[in-house]
Amino acid sequence: MEKENRLAVVGIVVFNREESAKKVNDILSLYGNLIVGRMGIPYKEKGVSIMSIIVDGTMDEIGALTGKLGNIQGVKAKVAVTY
Repeated sequence: MEKENRLAVVGIVVFNREESAKKVNDILSLYGNLIVGRMGIPYKEKGVSIMSIIVDGTMDEIGALTGKLGNIQGVKAKVAVTY
């Protein structure tokens, strides 16, 4: 049975950019085939960087991506499935 692709928004907050940015980007590159769009903004007043990633993939793929991101120390990732 073929799994259906879903559209989702992954919200990522990076608390220690110097230590975490390369790891985050490596994981995003690994899952680049799922990424439709990406926006990142440093929020200097709070000392964090915030990213919004639009993805198109199966729930297993999206879950694997967010799980790997969430396992990085100083990174929080949440997903909102939209369609």
